[in-house]
Amino acid sequence: MSTFVAGGPSLPIASRGAVPPFHVMRVLAAAAARRATGADVYDLSAGQPSTPAPGPVLAAARQALARDRIGYTAPLGLPELRAAIAGHYRRDYGLDIEASSVVVTTGSSGGFLAAFLAAFDPGDAVVLPRPGYPAYRNMLSALGCRVIELPLAADFRLDVALLETLDEVPAGVVLASPANPTGSMVVAAELAALVRWCDAHGVRLISDEIYHRITFGAAAESAWQASRRPVVVNSFSKYFCMTGWRLGWLLSPPELLESIDRLVGNFALCPPTLSQHAALAAFEAYDELDANVARYRVNRDLMLERLAAMGVEQVAPADGAFYVYADMSRWTADSLDFAYRLLAETGVAVAPGVDFDPVDGGRFIRMCFAGDTDRISNAMDVLGDWLTSV
Repeated sequence: MSTFVAGGPSLPIASRGAVPPFHVMRVLAAAAARRATGADVYDLSAGQPSTPAPGPVLAAARQALARDRIGYTAPLGLPELRAAIAGHYRRDYGLDIEASSVVVTTGSSGGFLAAFLAAFDPGDAVVLPRPGYPAYRNMLSALGCRVIELPLAADFRLDVALLETLDEVPAGVVLASPANPTGSMVVAAELAALVRWCDAHGVRLISDEIYHRITFGAAAESAWQASRRPVVVNSFSKYFCMTGWRLGWLLSPPELLESIDRLVGNFALCPPTLSQHAALAAFEAYDELDANVARYRVNRDLMLERLAAMGVEQVAPADGAFYVYADMSRWTADSLDFAYRLLAETGVAVAPGVDFDPVDGGRFIRMCFAGDTDRISNAMDVLGDWLTSV
């Protein structure tokens, strides 16, 4: 019989876990704790739709539970779902994509992990726009890559001119359009120019397209409309309202497909099976999902109008996605403290800008407008009143 002995030599702890926390998840936990006490919460922090998965998806999940044992699938996903995703690209983008190029993943997070591992080695330099989604930076750092952050100008858009300022040619560039947290979009001509620059310099572009179909002007373009060398990352979470179902996908260049197959087979065995069966019906729900986007537009316009009335003078473009990234430097230089005080004193939960920009994010907050219109209006009332007192 073994005996546990306290003390003894210390055991090693890998440095990979020393990445910064995702602060908004802690804000979410604090908001949940406040809600549990019966206090009101206006949650503008969570980057997710407030509506459930569409009706056809829920029906398909129930049918799958009744008929299927929900066992493992192939590591790259159900063949019929891969084919359905390829069909989505034919309808939405006019792209003829083979189902074999589609990799179904455990959320877009699993897709990013597989893409980064397949495309980059430890020590490789990977360029990220700043501000940007923090998981890019933290995941790449944990994998041993060198992260080079390019600060964006006031329009919050990456372009070739910025890449030309680099002191070295990187191994990769990560681009999101529409972007989190800013909602900014790269126009079609500039996206094509970025793809050409990467292809010409032997740079692997990772194109985050998870907010596609949530746009308030021109439709978003896919990097694969310009080249098949980028890795495209997409998800059922945002437009399709399936965040907790943990299902995403990649469009993989042929030279990376074998590596990705081996990686996802070892890391996750397969994507969530029930979610895959349910997602087959997601492409039947465009009308229901487009109605959500129409509501987001109303909420966006309301939030921008109310913030302007409060004296918030600088906000990111909010061309797509469902966020407003607002400069609050008139009131704070510490967005994390600002977020916790705002929640504690008013019940309004926002995401601190330091999550997205460790250099200049202290003066920014991100607010999600994917919720109920009346609740967002009430939250703006509460926020406006509070700002007059701080």
